[in-house]
Amino acid sequence: MLKTLVNAWKIPDLRTKLIYTAFVILVFRIGANIPVPFLNITEGILNNAQGTTFLSYLSMMTGDAFNYGTIFAMSVTPYINSSIIMQLLTVAIPYLERLQKEGEEGRKKIASITRYVTVVLGFMQSTAYYMYLRSQNYLMTDASGAAFTGFWAVFQAAIVILCLTAGTALVMWLGEQVNEKGIGNGISIILFAGIISRIPTEAARLFSMNPSINSYFFRGGPKGVYYYLAPLVVIIYILMLGYIVWMDNAEHRIPVQYAKRVVGRKMYGGQNTHIPIKVMPVIFASSILSIPPTIEMFVQNKIKEDGFWDKFFGIFRADNWKYAVIYFLMIIFFAYFYAAIQYNPVEMANNIRKNGGAILGIRPGKPTSDYIGGIIGKIIIIGALLLSVVALFPIIFSIITEAALGEGNGMNITLGGTSIIIMVGVALETVKQLESQMMMRHYKGFLD
Repeated sequence: MLKTLVNAWKIPDLRTKLIYTAFVILVFRIGANIPVPFLNITEGILNNAQGTTFLSYLSMMTGDAFNYGTIFAMSVTPYINSSIIMQLLTVAIPYLERLQKEGEEGRKKIASITRYVTVVLGFMQSTAYYMYLRSQNYLMTDASGAAFTGFWAVFQAAIVILCLTAGTALVMWLGEQVNEKGIGNGISIILFAGIISRIPTEAARLFSMNPSINSYFFRGGPKGVYYYLAPLVVIIYILMLGYIVWMDNAEHRIPVQYAKRVVGRKMYGGQNTHIPIKVMPVIFASSILSIPPTIEMFVQNKIKEDGFWDKFFGIFRADNWKYAVIYFLMIIFFAYFYAAIQYNPVEMANNIRKNGGAILGIRPGKPTSDYIGGIIGKIIIIGALLLSVVALFPIIFSIITEAALGEGNGMNITLGGTSIIIMVGVALETVKQLESQMMMRHYKGFLD
């Protein structure tokens, strides 16, 4: 990967794109540290919240911007949710399905709708965030220490919510600029930058999540269980990175043989090719499961402790084993759903036949579509199980350590499996894009 970056840096236009992408990341990180007016957050809102909650997940995905109430506190999460919603609606709404099939113009219209949905979701999440901050007394008060009332309370709410919503729109715009003038997928790059920026903080927190760890680990005191668990977690993360790289590059190849055909004086076909099939649905599951915690932020003051709604929302906290079960089932479900959107065995079989191709040993038509459908079904379940191992491990590890060490002493791993999958996936995809662009420039002289 480093060799690819060095070689890309030597090419002037790719160097310009890399610098532009780095500049956008710098702007994002600056915005992630500019606080929204009227907020009084000095030590972070997660100091008073469990590290395994949805709040920690948002803080990780936003590069700690959510934790400190900055203008980019919502980051790219509204855009991701908007994109997922649009993909789901494309299957359910005929108009959107037609747009998707209209080519470039249709995709532009869908992209425009996605932007509007992003702003709406950003406004809703910003409102929920404001209400949570108000319930936790993180808003500025008047000279007497009392909360603002009347006009000033409305003015305060409007400024906070509009600043957060504007931050959402600006992050979306920055991502689109990277798509046009930079390298890689802009939204993914920004998400990658946010997650990477949290690694030093998480590494420090890993060795100081319990007050006694300081004496155990740093001051030469008695070697407690955390002394051994923290390095073990680091080793596990390294193994997970290798596992995800292997998983991301894994694919099942369906060999396709194309017949030779003569057009004029030229001969076409006769080559072998393959159909790559991958499954990456985990982001769907984590985004859908984020909805109940977001609703909880709206109504937190009205929820009675140990009441029905308190227990209901408690199911969706990442330190609950029921959440792990639901998460696993959602990954399996969205694996099949995502495959149904991306792959149509009948259409794939028809395209192969129209282009004079055939899968070796399989008759054209329905036998080919049945064969492709069977392969996809097997890959879906295998891919979903592999993804589940990574996505669920941090949750299960936290639950086990808390059960073994006592309530409040479990080792929470905020840098969860979903974050690592995103990190590795974005890095590999960006490198592949650099390699493809360098290859195009390598052959450009022969084509001119």
